[in-house]
Amino acid sequence: MNTLLNLLINGLSTGMLIFLLASGLTLIFGLMSVLNFAHGGFFAWGAFLGVWLFTVTDNFLLSFVATVIGGMVLGWIVEKLLIRPVYGNHIRQLLVTLGGMLVLIELLRVFWGSNPIRAGLPKWLEGSIDVGGVIFIKYRLFVILVGLVIYVMILLLLNKTKIGIMIRAGVDNKEMVQALGINIKGVFSFVFLLGAGMAALGGFLLGPYSGVIFADMGMQYAVLAFIVVIIGGLGSIQGAAVASIIVGLAGAYTAYYYPDLSLAVNMLLLIVILLLRPSGLLGEKGGV
Repeated sequence: MNTLLNLLINGLSTGMLIFLLASGLTLIFGLMSVLNFAHGGFFAWGAFLGVWLFTVTDNFLLSFVATVIGGMVLGWIVEKLLIRPVYGNHIRQLLVTLGGMLVLIELLRVFWGSNPIRAGLPKWLEGSIDVGGVIFIKYRLFVILVGLVIYVMILLLLNKTKIGIMIRAGVDNKEMVQALGINIKGVFSFVFLLGAGMAALGGFLLGPYSGVIFADMGMQYAVLAFIVVIIGGLGSIQGAAVASIIVGLAGAYTAYYYPDLSLAVNMLLLIVILLLRPSGLLGEKGGV
């Protein structure tokens, strides 16, 4: 039972990290119809920027906030320079954003070198908690809590605020929103910055979780995020959350019980879901 519960916590925490990356990706695709492969670059930059700030300041919460802001600034630069010129053209988006991610990865090597960098924990998140004889690692519980808070905040933003109404309306009918005099390009930019900030936060939180960060981590996790977005249903935040948890749990349990399948389990999940429900788990209801 101890093992099962720990695998559950591991899977949930991994799922929440993937959700932070995938939620921004699905928002960007759902509203902007942009295939943004550079999203993994925001994840990797968030990891390096956050770990560097924590090393310099020894203040985890300050690094937490600064990483989100840094990710949004990087997202603003990428959206202005790379995304705006290719709106409406998926082939060009694919090529431009893939090239953008490669550039972001190489810039990481320029600033921080090619060797992996160790990522430490703040003292207040070190160690574990004993609950009825079951040991829970504090940091993994913290990651789950952050993921849940971010999920609730996104739902409140989308359903209880004016900008959220504009985002949901833009997903359904962008032309009608623009005809009503709403600056849809401004809404696009806000969504892109929000997605970039969440991706950067996910990267920062992954650092202490895995213990080490490396430049190519953005490419690795971008693949997982795209799998989650497709499984959950394009444009659906709820779908991204459910799919992230499924992928996280499947990876945790498979790696423990059937290690040889650990690399293939996500692709198998993707194939099964697409065969049974081509629109994704919540694709038809979806939107945001």
